[in-house]
Amino acid sequence: MKRSIIFLILGFFFFISCKKVLTEKPKLISEENFYKTPDEVQSAINGIYGPLKSNLFDFTYPAQLVCYTDFAEGRGSYAPISQFSGLDNTNIGRIEAFWRQLYQSIRNANNVINNVKNNENLPDATKRELLGEVLFLRAFDYFHITRNWGKAVLRTEDNMLEPDVPLSESSDVYKLIEDDLKFAIENLPPTTDNAGHPTSGSAKTLLADVYFYQGKYEDALKFSKEVKESNQYSLVKIATYQDFEYDLYGPDLVTSPEEIFYIKFSRSPGDAGWAYPAFLSIPISGYYGSGLSLYAIVMDTSRYNVYVNWDTRDIRRQLWFGQGDLGFGPNYILSRKFIDPSTLTSGTYGGNDYPFYRYADLLLIYAESEARVNGVNSNAIEALNTVKRRGYGRDPLQSSDIDYKLADFADLDDFIDTVLKERGYENSMEGGKRWFDLKRLGRNKAKEIILAHTGKVIEDRHFLWPFPTAEFDNNGALEQSRDQNPGY
Repeated sequence: MKRSIIFLILGFFFFISCKKVLTEKPKLISEENFYKTPDEVQSAINGIYGPLKSNLFDFTYPAQLVCYTDFAEGRGSYAPISQFSGLDNTNIGRIEAFWRQLYQSIRNANNVINNVKNNENLPDATKRELLGEVLFLRAFDYFHITRNWGKAVLRTEDNMLEPDVPLSESSDVYKLIEDDLKFAIENLPPTTDNAGHPTSGSAKTLLADVYFYQGKYEDALKFSKEVKESNQYSLVKIATYQDFEYDLYGPDLVTSPEEIFYIKFSRSPGDAGWAYPAFLSIPISGYYGSGLSLYAIVMDTSRYNVYVNWDTRDIRRQLWFGQGDLGFGPNYILSRKFIDPSTLTSGTYGGNDYPFYRYADLLLIYAESEARVNGVNSNAIEALNTVKRRGYGRDPLQSSDIDYKLADFADLDDFIDTVLKERGYENSMEGGKRWFDLKRLGRNKAKEIILAHTGKVIEDRHFLWPFPTAEFDNNGALEQSRDQNPGY
């Protein structure tokens, strides 16, 4: 554990004083006396998760991404994001922190790779499985970087000691991501008793999403189909919105048959819990704790057509609620998707986990990819219906009166629009899922949807974040005038 703390400390200072930390690293870690057992390596791997859980996926990152969507808008310091009015100093600071934390995680991953790949103390099979988890996490980090910034400073185990590294095009970043995930698929186990750690199914799902985002639908279909046909996952059955709150997203769940890859949080002593739900709640709701609720993310039912047009029979709609005038206008409602009523008295953040990949996500990736590759067919429609049925409280595997039929779709584009709508309902408030969906379809399509649902106009500069000033200050291979994203 002490060793993990050291890794985290090193990671924290890495991008603040890049060259200095890189130089001092050997003095701080006696690596020749470490990495001798699987438990020691796992301790170091835990240091890869640390920056992700601390002030990144913990709260500000998912809150920032949600505020770009047509499902919510930000209040307070998050309002400029939703208004697409530009990034103020507060939001610039958050974005710089996101970059730093993702690269802290990548640095810790690279350090583990260097100390494990030629390690003679560990059996080869053990090394490969441990490296599978590390490479999964590195790919996960870079996938978030390239979607938000477009390019990346591609730091690997081979150049991690070099202070000056130029930006790489997204194609090169995706090549690394794909290679890392293919290794992970081959070497991670299909199941694990250690909740929150990836499996081969996790790696296949992430790779399917990577291809999906790039528009490589044949590859997305291949890997999503493999996960689907593995029969290792299933949808949690739902009858009421409370079932969503507790049986699918509940604070006391360890895992569920739907979980493919989650970032794990706990409200136990010594752990602050997951803070993001605090952005969605308000003390008087009874759903989240007194003194911790920030209610920074709301929806205006008078302007947001996505809510107005949402079928009232869909139980997922009931995860949005209003309790009279919540203090910021009678038309505003809040999400109760992630709740932890125990925080009302405990004074801690929630025990809910961050659901990065659920089986519902996978089915919808499969549905759209299948239709794009093979046309709108019964396989694609059934995958779509499976998710929709559960959303309406029906048995996911039984035909229902709310099912889509082939005759309902005029053409492929109509089907894709329907899948996109279903993905929006299913994944609302789950961090960046909706925003990344809009971005992957192209800027014109994203602008069209945001305008139609919210009346807001998006400029091109809002689709990518600015590279941090600290990166230009410490990385001699970069020039602000040449390398900064347009509009900043």
